[in-house]
Amino acid sequence: MNEHMELPCHRDRFYLRSRRSVPAARQLTEWSLKCWGLASWGRSQDLSLCVSELATNALVHGVPAGRGFLLRLRYDGHLVRAEVHDSGPGTPRAAEEPGGLESEGGRGLLLVAALSDKWGVGERAPGKIVWCEFAVP
Repeated sequence: MNEHMELPCHRDRFYLRSRRSVPAARQLTEWSLKCWGLASWGRSQDLSLCVSELATNALVHGVPAGRGFLLRLRYDGHLVRAEVHDSGPGTPRAAEEPGGLESEGGRGLLLVAALSDKWGVGERAPGKIVWCEFAVP
């Protein structure tokens, strides 16, 4: 009856539309990994870089004036997931996707695709959620 149940670790933080938000999001990611015992994990810098890319994309393409974005980090013991929620329109595409190479953008998402195990875009009203996942051995 009194089974020990391990809940996932999570952090949520809202950031304003400001250039200072990207390094702050990266700092939160690094601090969270340290708190979760993953500071020396071999992929911790990859995750931090992906969070920087997702936060930058949100600021440049997804956050309307006067708004911000939400960074959500989750760790369940096997997987770390980073999500960036914004309220802007559009669907991000990596540069290698159809229509992506002609555009100036999408290069950061190529990096996210290369470094993470999975990434994608989810719906949100208004806006979208761009996420990436990293398996933890």
